[in-house]
Amino acid sequence: MENKPIIIVPGEPKSIFFEIFFKSLKKKILKSPLILICSLSILQRQMKLLNFKKKIKLINIKEIHEVKFDIYAINLINVELNQNRKFKNDMLIRKYIKKCFDISFFLIKNKIASKLINGPIKKSSFLNRKYLGMTEYISSNFNSNNTGMLIYNKSLSVCPLTTHLPLKLVSKKITKKLIMDKLKLINKFYKKIFKFYPNIGVTGLNPHCESILKHNEDLKIINPTIQLAKKNGIFVSGPYAADTIFLKQNRKKFDVILGMYHDQVLTPLKTLYEYNAINVTMGLPFLRVSPDHGPNEKMVNKNLSNPISLYKALEFLDKN
Repeated sequence: MENKPIIIVPGEPKSIFFEIFFKSLKKKILKSPLILICSLSILQRQMKLLNFKKKIKLINIKEIHEVKFDIYAINLINVELNQNRKFKNDMLIRKYIKKCFDISFFLIKNKIASKLINGPIKKSSFLNRKYLGMTEYISSNFNSNNTGMLIYNKSLSVCPLTTHLPLKLVSKKITKKLIMDKLKLINKFYKKIFKFYPNIGVTGLNPHCESILKHNEDLKIINPTIQLAKKNGIFVSGPYAADTIFLKQNRKKFDVILGMYHDQVLTPLKTLYEYNAINVTMGLPFLRVSPDHGPNEKMVNKNLSNPISLYKALEFLDKN
């Protein structure tokens, strides 16, 4: 059975993506064809700057219907960006990235592909405060209401209940329905992709799951929802204090830790595994993954960036 292609949208034109992409190609032999949606001139410029000597066969795709994608080449859909502007025009870059995504969404909706990797995006400029993050942006384009961010490592993964939300707004967003929806989403995703039901640990919101206020979210919202989820057959327990759940003996008990907010679970996971994790969007009608890091403009063209997250993303999609 022929593997469906993996779509790659590099994202920001000024980022470390092409460096880690070239390094990943050196390491990984893929069974799936690659469709790269970006500017040909930027790609060629990066190859020259980074002295990437491996010969890459480029096929410039002009008509995407009924194309047989070459597994031994980069199948390129060229979206040009005027480099004379030196990337200073945010509107120009935003339009360029959006066009790349629009093409990728067209390919997925027309069942030409069902796997997507996007490179780092500067959320503040591209999303323009309309969406909290790329998970929400991509979800909205497919009318997917119950989606979630899974930062995946084979040993331990985390899922933030709320994503890129200011801390003062987090407690207002925590509801029994949202927690239950995320628990069901994690359960369903693990069963579909990994063929088993995961053990899920849930953090509390407050330090030590205690509060000096009358309304304690850990007692009033989080704990009752966990008990209900258990009755529904989900392997879940908690709430656990966030400052101890990631201790070595504690984290061994879980496949996934569901946290109440972004940094509560992403900070410890990145401390443990650094770049050896990928960002997977659960709940979409296709597989979408991104490397778990940003554009890192300070490292552009230095050829010193670690490609492990993109390598793992390619490996994950190639297997599934």
